[in-house]
Amino acid sequence: MTVSNKSASATSKDQNFEKKNAEIRIRYLHAKRTNPAFFSRRIDLSWSIWMFGLEPIGASLDRLTRNDIRYVELKGDHWTSDSGIRSHELSAALAAAGVRVSGACGMFSQDNDLSSPSAYARQNAIDYIRRELDFLAEVDARYLIVVPTAVGRPVAKDTSEVQRSAEALRRCGDDFARTKIRAAIEPIRASEVSLVHTVSDAIRYLEVVGHPAIAHINGDVYHMSLEERNVGEAILLAGDKLANLHLADTNRDALGTANLDLDTVIMAAYLAGMNQEGRFLTPEPLGPFPDPYVLSNSPCNVSIMDELVRKTVSYFREREEIVRSLE
Repeated sequence: MTVSNKSASATSKDQNFEKKNAEIRIRYLHAKRTNPAFFSRRIDLSWSIWMFGLEPIGASLDRLTRNDIRYVELKGDHWTSDSGIRSHELSAALAAAGVRVSGACGMFSQDNDLSSPSAYARQNAIDYIRRELDFLAEVDARYLIVVPTAVGRPVAKDTSEVQRSAEALRRCGDDFARTKIRAAIEPIRASEVSLVHTVSDAIRYLEVVGHPAIAHINGDVYHMSLEERNVGEAILLAGDKLANLHLADTNRDALGTANLDLDTVIMAAYLAGMNQEGRFLTPEPLGPFPDPYVLSNSPCNVSIMDELVRKTVSYFREREEIVRSLE
């Protein structure tokens, strides 16, 4: 498929967001022509399974393999030493399904809030992160998503949240270094959390943390569509720091059901090197809940989740193939 300069370029009649997306398209085409080897490897698609709730791990992995997904993002559910799946149980299920772990979605509530005024809650968060890191190292994961404050609490306690959160997370820096797991800070929409809403916020937060082993970002195109000026530009700003990118359409449903410019997301992801080994795009279409953690402790609606995965994966693969064919 050949694209003329006229169709790839922005025109004076385009809206501003279209001009920005056209600029990303031009950059993508130029880079692809200049260094085709950089784009030869396809993106590794994972799936965040905590939305499957209380479903047995084997059933969740089977749903992924039926849709040709070979990586899984786990639910970070080791809140205590006795909670969560054991590594040997997970390893057996992974081996049987032929699936590998991409990473884990850290779950941060007011009970384990890095930014909390309560020293007990902050210590809970530190202990939780350390348990997850030890577990993830045993199953060969690449990243742990860290939310700097409690999800579901959009109003700040005071003006010292960033400092408390950064100090608490810094205490885990040597643990991230020891386990070689990437700390991926996730910017989340302002209606869900009290701080770190954009990629720029995440970069500044990492600077405040100031530990070399805490240096990555987990992007989420749903949150980006609400908080960023342009989703593609936000992906490019994250650049090499981007360990993983969550996917959902602008209604937080399956890809292809709303207004997300997925082609621009894919082009920006390739430009950011997200097709490199150890980096992932991970669908996480949760629905528009103010506290999405409700899904993690609910029974799985099997038919809905089956269709959600099928529609999302098929649409992503279709659009990725079109983007890769551009010349």
